[in-house]
Amino acid sequence: MLSQAQILQWLQAYATEIEQNKTYLTELDAAIGDADHGINMDRGFKKVSILLPTLTDKDISNILKAVSMTLISSIGGASGPLYGTWFLRASTAVVDKQELTEQDVLGLLQAGLDGVLQRGKAQLGDKTMVDVLSPAVTAFGQAVGESKGTLEAMQQAVAIAQKGLQETIPMQAKKGRASYLGERSIGHQDPGGTSAYLMLKSLLEVLENSQTTDH
Repeated sequence: MLSQAQILQWLQAYATEIEQNKTYLTELDAAIGDADHGINMDRGFKKVSILLPTLTDKDISNILKAVSMTLISSIGGASGPLYGTWFLRASTAVVDKQELTEQDVLGLLQAGLDGVLQRGKAQLGDKTMVDVLSPAVTAFGQAVGESKGTLEAMQQAVAIAQKGLQETIPMQAKKGRASYLGERSIGHQDPGGTSAYLMLKSLLEVLENSQTTDH
């Protein structure tokens, strides 16, 4: 089970990851974008950090919805709408829940991905966050289908997400600012894919930390 408290821990952990990787994300974006992905994401997640202590009495859906609204209002560029949509759609998959089964987590991840696909119109191979999120959701679903728990399913999802992220390097960008570069976008890791990977990785770390404190 993934508890409401763990969801709050995950969002704080992700905000910290973004802060620690702000310069790295911006450097990745400088190569193929506007050089502002890290700065924008950090601005949004600093606001999320301030918001989290006010959400301790809310259910998981309302927490995710509040995060979505904060990101949409405070992150510039394409990232605000995309991450805002991810969290908003994820919130609709877990209405009234205080804890999540692995099936619920799968529903949350799938809904977030579906929202990004609709909003960004990107497909696999376009060198975007979809190249990280889509295979990760598939891997998580396969693990749940094999009766794996949330922790093990997330471990599989993050391993596949990391592989998907590395596979963005040789791709030519088909979406966003990076697509204007044509072949010059080849050889660079996608910044949006990187921040999406950090999102999944920080959830896994919260699950693994809970595992060690439980035993």
